Amino acid sequence: MDKQQIIAELHRDLESVLAERQAARAFPEAYAARTALRQFQSDRMSRTHADLLEDSETRAAANFFLSDLYGPHDLSQRDTNLQRALPTIERMLPVPALAGVAEAISLDALSERLDAGMANLLGAEFSETGYVDAYRKVGTRADRARQLDHVDRLGAALTDLVGYPLIGKTLSLMKMPAKLAGVAHLHDFLERGFKAFEAMRKPQDFVDKVVTRERQIMDQIYSGKKKPFVLD
Repeated sequence: MDKQQIIAELHRDLESVLAERQAARAFPEAYAARTALRQFQSDRMSRTHADLLEDSETRAAANFFLSDLYGPHDLSQRDTNLQRALPTIERMLPVPALAGVAEAISLDALSERLDAGMANLLGAEFSETGYVDAYRKVGTRADRARQLDHVDRLGAALTDLVGYPLIGKTLSLMKMPAKLAGVAHLHDFLERGFKAFEAMRKPQDFVDKVVTRERQIMDQIYSGKKKPFVLD
């Protein structure tokens, strides 16, 4: 995908995710339900990938995935700042970094839509059984597979970023311009992702492990396995 295609998708998905988050904030009960759902998902993933969180080589990358992709915190301000500063970002970032941002926002947009549907069914208090039932009812299996495709491509983009010539120095030099442009949070996202992946000898192996486990859980949910979050 070339730079212009990446930029077009970034604009589209950012508008979508901002609309979903604004809608959730307008209704306190919906917002509380969404936050509870995200917390459940983050806690579950912490258990599924406990070994990656405990391993000194993969700990930073695992924390990055859990906090920035599946954490319960509200990223509305980040995305509002990102939308305002898009022209600057498009000029400043190399293609691998821009691709990573675009994949993160695409994942956000799809996850927000699916989470909103599940939160509407579940409310702020629910059981694991209720979660699994809502997971099957909201969206399609193809939607869930696309979520994991975005995770896979984001991991690949960060892996490519590690191999980009002088990218560490470039990100360091961008810190002040990013702050002045109002996108310090975005710069922090990229720099933490870069450093976490740079610390691993085989970053793609880490991504493959996460995605493979999550695909197995997805398959087990749809196949009706009694304990779908328990991996063989």
